[in-house]
Amino acid sequence: MNNTMTHLAGHRMVLATDLDGTFLGGSDDDRDHLYDWVQKRRDTVGLVFVTGRDPEFIASLCASGRVPWPDYVVGDVGTTIAHVDRVRGITPLPALESDIAAVWGDRGATVRQRLAGHPGLTVQDTSFRYRVSYDMDPDLFDPSAVDVVKHLGADALISDNRFFDVLPRGISKGPSLLRLIDHLGVERSRVLAAGDTLNDLSMLVAGTPAVAVGGAEDALLRALPDDGRIHRATAIGAAGIMEAIRVFDLHPIAEPSRTET
Repeated sequence: MNNTMTHLAGHRMVLATDLDGTFLGGSDDDRDHLYDWVQKRRDTVGLVFVTGRDPEFIASLCASGRVPWPDYVVGDVGTTIAHVDRVRGITPLPALESDIAAVWGDRGATVRQRLAGHPGLTVQDTSFRYRVSYDMDPDLFDPSAVDVVKHLGADALISDNRFFDVLPRGISKGPSLLRLIDHLGVERSRVLAAGDTLNDLSMLVAGTPAVAVGGAEDALLRALPDDGRIHRATAIGAAGIMEAIRVFDLHPIAEPSRTET
């Protein structure tokens, strides 16, 4: 690997965070506080977005200038693993995605065909590489969809009681995050995983320090084990991430970040 792909190994900590409800959650002031804190410490704080969102959304989000660009992306609910370069864009890493592609095979068209018209599911209007995702109406949803997906050799994941993802078997946010940080040579003890819904469960139990931010989905909180490496924050969204950095003492944060020059 060249230096561009290994530089996070020398950082004091790496924040691996979900977007909606987590890095993008909380008040405007709390988000600005976290984003400014990260931006001023890019030589010691790495940033990985671990999200159900696709690279196109992330590029558009960060192009606004308010949200920091990540160093890497684990996107599409763990089925995309990519390096981020502001010039070259968000580029998938074939060495890390080859197993994902092999497990998924050509299931995409079959999944869409078998779940077409299934009660409570509306396929999302986005490009799919190694997954198919649906908006779910919980009042209309027929849980037999889970059996359909299992029969096709894939995994079904329901989160926030409104999303239904079909993923390659054994692939999700947690395994893909570990694949990335191990590839980069980053010690797991220096990675903070942050999330708020059930599709974040696999990364919060992956063995790194982790935080379920305030306002997290009840189903996620019920599923989390009692583990000293997992913090249940009281602060919402971005402020919950800062709370966990303090709790785990991952990086000095005592200096007054909002008034720094």
